Amino acid sequence: MDSANFDQPARSDAPLQDTAQHGLKIVIVGGFGVGKTTMVRSVSEIRPLDTEATMTDTAAGVDDSSAVPGKSTTTVAFDFGRITIDAEHVLYLFGAPGQERFWFLWDRLFTGALGAIVLVDPNRIADCWYAIDRLEYQRTPFVVACNDFGARFTDPEEVRAALDLDPHVPLVQCDARSRDSGKQVLITLVEHLYAGAVPTPESAP
Repeated sequence: MDSANFDQPARSDAPLQDTAQHGLKIVIVGGFGVGKTTMVRSVSEIRPLDTEATMTDTAAGVDDSSAVPGKSTTTVAFDFGRITIDAEHVLYLFGAPGQERFWFLWDRLFTGALGAIVLVDPNRIADCWYAIDRLEYQRTPFVVACNDFGARFTDPEEVRAALDLDPHVPLVQCDARSRDSGKQVLITLVEHLYAGAVPTPESAP
């Protein structure tokens, strides 16, 4: 699921405001080809930095692209986008690579993150289990967003049960190609954080 929308200004044409003082880091993570790059592209206010490379025959035996036969490029480091919240707060978006051979990057990307979005293809539920395991291990708050691939397996309760999500973890549906839909996912994450997703030392088990 790729996006060709590059109508955003370059960073040099949309510099940060002088009043910006707080950078907030959000990571978008999930399996291979679930739409992470597309989401960063759709919601970023600037032309995003991405590290997509053309898939070659060399990767055929390494990356399993059978579930996404139309995919011709892949992220080999991370995607980066930016959203200005107000005069002082800026949101930085990092899209993590989905292939298993790049999982070693994930813990580094999670460091300092305010929270995360786990993007899910409902046709390939198991592909996001590792992402959820790592976020829980790192104690990084997250929400789960089911990307619209026209899947039949979209009942929220079925997805929640398949992922064995804790009841407090929000699960929403989205279209990664839509800026409004992507922003709604981010709003859900922020609301989750404000609701006390991060346990205090006194309340932690």
